[in-house]
Amino acid sequence: METFEAYLDRKYEEITLLNDFLGTPLALRRPTSVAEVIEHKFHIAAALKADHALHDWALTETAWAHPGRLRAGPFEFSYDYQRADLEVRGPSFYQFDHSTSANQTIYTSSGMAAISALLLAFARLVSEADILALPSAYGETLELIENHARQFHLVPLKSSPDEVAPGAGQPRILLFDSCTPAAAFEATLHCARPRLDLVIFDTTCFSTGSGRIRRVVNWARRWEVPIALVRSHTKLDSLGVEYGRLGSAVFVACEKHVASAKQERLEDLASEMRNAVRLFGGAAVPAHFPPYVGTKAYRALTDRRMAAILRNSRRTARCFASGLAGSSAELHFAHGLYVTLAPKRVLDEKQTKQMAADLCDDLRRAGLPLRHAGSFGFDFGAAEWFRDTARNRHVVRIAVPDLPTPLWDRVAGAVAEWWSAHEEEKFQPAGLPTTAPV
Repeated sequence: METFEAYLDRKYEEITLLNDFLGTPLALRRPTSVAEVIEHKFHIAAALKADHALHDWALTETAWAHPGRLRAGPFEFSYDYQRADLEVRGPSFYQFDHSTSANQTIYTSSGMAAISALLLAFARLVSEADILALPSAYGETLELIENHARQFHLVPLKSSPDEVAPGAGQPRILLFDSCTPAAAFEATLHCARPRLDLVIFDTTCFSTGSGRIRRVVNWARRWEVPIALVRSHTKLDSLGVEYGRLGSAVFVACEKHVASAKQERLEDLASEMRNAVRLFGGAAVPAHFPPYVGTKAYRALTDRRMAAILRNSRRTARCFASGLAGSSAELHFAHGLYVTLAPKRVLDEKQTKQMAADLCDDLRRAGLPLRHAGSFGFDFGAAEWFRDTARNRHVVRIAVPDLPTPLWDRVAGAVAEWWSAHEEEKFQPAGLPTTAPV
């Protein structure tokens, strides 16, 4: 278990890495508290972005003054008007092994921009298709399909693609989301010879070096299914500071022996996606590429951050399983970044959000680092409402942070105590009046 002093040393390494990319590095001292760690990192990240804007002031959206290629750390960009033709050269965010190669990478302004453009591109190639969605798929992705891709038939799954027999000639897409529970993740990877035309793998909740990403890619390639990896880089790829809104789609090259028709289909999809990004204005912003990506220190520190989060998450799941057995919604997501708690009463979105806010307020007053915030992968714990799409209900999501394990154990225990004491007495079913206790 990492000691508090070891944690501060590791965080000092992260802060130093960020600081080294400033034109004029700041004078740093080793942080002495969790609060100092968080403030230093966000301060330096803001300085990095300001440094970029001051240095590259002439490189505007119209690229009117272009003496050379724009750079952000190891990334190199070229584009004309409004970045409609943006080209990016630089290291991959992913840590693929030698047997896997990215055929094409298309960067976008967010993760949702990436998956939206990809689905619109696929709609240009087929008139209709079934989209098989694993349980707990990202709610906004499902909303996008239901409201704006109506030629696709959304098929919710309980555990794996084996549940649904393929239709006569109907293309089938598997939405393989990293939000899925661990049991469904494993069940899918045990499917042999899946009848699929495309796998869209949302990797957002996995570290880019995760072995689970390699397992999914190898599974798809083994069964000769084209695969596209979509991702929001805002979450886990910036050492916990949300450097900027950035997304991507990576088209993984098929094995050499795979029929050329499948490879051509993947290339056609990438070409159509580039057009969709251009026409919908979803191109990436060069200033949002973290300049420290690709260094050995970045990889090592990211791996250590993720190891700390996953260790804390396993302990949180055990704590809630024993202390809140009747309130746990899902404690074992494949990604291991957060857990969810389900109120015993049916609450609407507003009530659930208020519940999360009250939880955070009370723990903060007790001096514990839990904040009311969306997203995950921070250096602080975060709680917020969350839509459980698998069970069609609102729950509270507890995002597990990179904090010293003894400190986070205290927070998890305090959450369990608060939940047991408050969740029934203060919140009533949506739309019903609150009644005073008798």
